[in-house]
Amino acid sequence: MNYNELIQLYFERSTAMQQYWNLYVIIVGGVLAFSSLRKQPAAITTALVCILFVLFAYNNLDAMKDTTAQRFATLNAIKQFDSSTAAAAPSKQVRELLEPTLTPATYNSVRSTHVISDILTIAALWAMELRRRRLRNTMPAQ
Repeated sequence: MNYNELIQLYFERSTAMQQYWNLYVIIVGGVLAFSSLRKQPAAITTALVCILFVLFAYNNLDAMKDTTAQRFATLNAIKQFDSSTAAAAPSKQVRELLEPTLTPATYNSVRSTHVISDILTIAALWAMELRRRRLRNTMPAQ
């Protein structure tokens, strides 16, 4: 694998990570929109939505873990690339400019952000459920 291919692989893995985050944001938005549109309280529905969301979040985070590991492995290969033996090696100037900008997020920071967002999403789902219950109890009898 040459230097250009390694750089390309690094950015492909970065794009994959961004796609996992985009999917996560879309799912969170959809789950919260679904919950906000419901008018009647239903604890079982809220519990099922939470369970399904947790399963999705777990798998999404697992994919992010793999992608993060791949990004760091690629970054190590980029930094260890021996320019002296390659025919189409990048110039020293290109490497000095490019490599310091390759700073992927650590898995710990990805996991922290994900878990905090997961907890806030589940809290929002239950807050909406409790609000529906409160509203139902304060409505005058018809």
